[in-house]
This record gives sequence, structure tokens and C-alpha cells, in this order.
Amino acid sequence: MKSSTGDKILLSSIYTLLALLAFLSFYPFWNAAVISFNNGTDTMKGGITFWPRQFSLENYRVVFEDNRLINGFIISVLRTVIGTISSIAVTAIFAYGMSKSELIGRKPYMVLCVITMYFSGGLIPTFLLIRELHMFNTFWVMVIPGLISVWNMIIFRTFFKGIPAGLEESSKIDGCSNWGVLFRIILPLSGPVVATLALFTAVSHWNDWFTPSIYISDSTLMPIQTKLQQILNSNIMSEQMAQMDSAAQGRMNRMKAVTSKSLSMATMMVATLPILCVYPFVQKYFVKGVMVGSLKE
Repeated sequence: MKSSTGDKILLSSIYTLLALLAFLSFYPFWNAAVISFNNGTDTMKGGITFWPRQFSLENYRVVFEDNRLINGFIISVLRTVIGTISSIAVTAIFAYGMSKSELIGRKPYMVLCVITMYFSGGLIPTFLLIRELHMFNTFWVMVIPGLISVWNMIIFRTFFKGIPAGLEESSKIDGCSNWGVLFRIILPLSGPVVATLALFTAVSHWNDWFTPSIYISDSTLMPIQTKLQQILNSNIMSEQMAQMDSAAQGRMNRMKAVTSKSLSMATMMVATLPILCVYPFVQKYFVKGVMVGSLKE
């Protein structure tokens, strides 16, 4: 069917609008990358747009030579891996039980779960609870409180209810236990949903700087996102330099080419790229997982 002039104008307008929106979404990230590769002193003059004006790797050299930032990066990786695996496992177990109509009290349990999606205990009561549980200033305060996501549980539960009951019954006839059915039959069939929810959970863990800033005071346990937030809030470069290790103090002269803004942009790139690299590997599951897990028959 041949397109009319009006259709061509409409399509051109739509493509132009989408291209503009894509540019507006991508440009801030690109500009941050450009600033991270630019000389810090020159960056303070302004006018850095699409390309570095004075190319420099000093910002990244400082980031990778600062033991505090490297330690924060390791903490972020550990938190994301452990937190994602444990959260998906516990949430899937909970959802599997909630998907069974024979579960006594299933509806009251569901009501209690939904209530937690809209109301929380508040920051101060939660802080007191964390302290009484002796999780304050520990690595596990970033993992255990977020083990179960009600939203993820609902998606898991909806998908599990769509799996034919005969498949589970035949597995039990062959001698498979409930645990075996879940981990050997149900979860392998739930690959797209698991991959999608794992991505959401991993991004949430990776980007979270607020939780460590409230419940952790030991700098060796802080993830790189919290350290980045501290850098962004620091207006005086000398304060950052005073906290560096003795080896970094010996590089003071070279640091003249680095400012708090350029350092924060380089740190942001280091903190952002790892999670971006994960997305291409789960992209094929993403749309399918969201659609399958959100439909109810």
C-alpha cells in the first residue's frame, strides 16, 4: 500500500520527535563521559559539550589508584551478586507457596504483603530495628532487609499459576519433592521472568546509595555509589585529598589536573558501565519476561 503525503509527514514528525527524545536522554550521559576524559582545570572553564577539549586520563588514574574507590567497587559487586541471587531465590520460594490455592490463610497473607507496598515502618523505627538486630555497620544490612520484593513475588506468583498443574503432579509421581519441583521444574521454565526480575533487582542493589549512608558508618563497607554521592556533595577538593591514602598524597602535583567535578564524572562512569554491560545479555528475555509475568489468565 502506497503511503500518502500526509502519512509521510506524520511518520517524519514521529521519527524526529523520537530522535529528539533519544538525544535528550543520551546526551547527559555522553557529556558526563566527555568531562571525565577532559582536563579537570580546563573543565572548570565550562563550554565542554560533545568532545574533550584537553584530553586527559588523570581522572580515571586517580579513581583506579584510590584504594577507597576500588574497595567501594568490590563492595558494590559483592552486594549486587549476593543480594540479587538471594532475593530472587527467597522471593521465588515465597511466591511458589503463595501460588497454591490449598495454602491456608493465603488471602490474608496476600493482603499483608500488599499493605507493605504502600506503607512502611518509617526511617527511625527501621533504624532502631536494624540496630536491635545487630545489623548496623555490617555488610548484611544491604542484603537481608530487601530479600523479599512483594512486586517481584506477585509477578512470580502470576507466572507460577499459569504453569500446568499436571506437570507438577507428574514430577511428584516420579518422586520429586516440593523443593525439587520448584528448583528443577518450575524455575527452569521461568527463565525469562527470572532474568527480568534479576535485572531489576541487580540495578536496584547497584544504584542504592541511601541504605549504606544511613546504616553504615564504616568507610570500608560503603559501596562505590555512596562514595560517589560523597564526592558529589564535596565542594572542596582538599577535603577529598585529605582522606586519600598516603600513596595518593605523593601524587599531589599530578592531581592539579583533577577537580571535584571531573573526578565525580569519572567515578560515575566507573559506577555506571558495569551494570550497562549486563543488559545486552538479558535483553532477549526482557520483553518476554515482563509480558509473561504480568498477564493473568
